[in-house]
Amino acid sequence: MRIFPHRTARPPAVTAPGAGYKRPRRWLRVTGIVALIAVVLGLASTAANLLFERAEKSSIAAYGERIQISSGALNVYRNGHTGQPLVLLSGLGTAAPALDFAPLIRELGNFDVTVVEGFGYGYSDMSARERSTENISKELHEVLTKLNIKRPYVLAGHSIAGFYTLDYANRYPKEVSAVIGIDATIPKAESGPVELPLQDASWERIPSVTGLVRIVGSVAPGLVNPDGDAYTADELERMRLMQSWNFGNQAVVDETARIGNNAAALRGVKYPDGLPVLAFISDEKTPETQTKQRAAEKLLNNVRGHEIVTLDGGHYLHWTQSKRMAELITTFLAKDH
Repeated sequence: MRIFPHRTARPPAVTAPGAGYKRPRRWLRVTGIVALIAVVLGLASTAANLLFERAEKSSIAAYGERIQISSGALNVYRNGHTGQPLVLLSGLGTAAPALDFAPLIRELGNFDVTVVEGFGYGYSDMSARERSTENISKELHEVLTKLNIKRPYVLAGHSIAGFYTLDYANRYPKEVSAVIGIDATIPKAESGPVELPLQDASWERIPSVTGLVRIVGSVAPGLVNPDGDAYTADELERMRLMQSWNFGNQAVVDETARIGNNAAALRGVKYPDGLPVLAFISDEKTPETQTKQRAAEKLLNNVRGHEIVTLDGGHYLHWTQSKRMAELITTFLAKDH
């Protein structure tokens, strides 16, 4: 009788506890390390940016004069010249309006030029009450009254300031002698009120607070510098710094959110019939130029003394066309409208 050796059945393969999760765990570990490095770099960049900003603000003398009004302090720059008073208002988000307008101010040497930097701009307060057209106009009127600007004055506005020159000229008609629009925004007839988003500017400030805006301006200045060669090296550097300081502040975030409602508030509003209006329109050789021309003609068809002038260049015409603009402004204002 053949005896076979006893065979013990091989136990089934058993996976060690957690063995199947090595790869996911490794991935999570790598992700955690990367996130930690990103946080550390972000904190380091934020701290460095804060130190740089404090040093810059303490070492660079502010231009202009801060004027206290009922709702805060607005910065005002004046060229100190005599002549016909002309008030300049900047476009949306312009970090340093007085510097941005520098080429045009130099060409307007025969005028008493005043740049009013609204809340959220230049060296003015960075927070403010709601940025409705009414509030902005009343703030402008209050600061010009405090400055004792000779009346009536010319009101000139770039881009979104077209809303404010339109409202102001109707709210204070006896104080405005003429209006100049620099590729000014015109409220669309079909614009209607919109629901405002939650007003939390904290996340909008992240690129500024963390130093991202500063880094972009340093590494790729061409992305933030004005076109043309009408600025000094010092002006360019200061504009880059102020872009870093002021980017995403509460006042500008609120103003941006209210564009739709501000447009709706101006629906059907026209300039007074007898008020001279000179409208500059930028021509970038696109169909948009004709659209802007038609909108300007519709807005000004009741104004007897109006002119619409198209100039080659981008939206910021004063970057490259300041000399020509100053010549046309001087000629236009000298006419008997």
